[in-house]
Amino acid sequence: MKFESWSAFWAMGGYGFYVWLSFAVTLLVLLGQVVVTVKTKKRLLREVSQKQARAARREAARKLENTL
Repeated sequence: MKFESWSAFWAMGGYGFYVWLSFAVTLLVLLGQVVVTVKTKKRLLREVSQKQARAARREAARKLENTL
């Protein structure tokens, strides 16, 4: 589709508001999904690290208890 000017491109034949609003909403949803995914990954990695540290402490305590 060829537009005669930039203002005609932005207006999209009178439907520009809806077209650009749909693009904006889609972009916001996609960015939100990225943010949620990154936060979830960080949280899961932190939880795994804590569980591993807890297991190592329990194992060290068990070994210490067995030597006494």
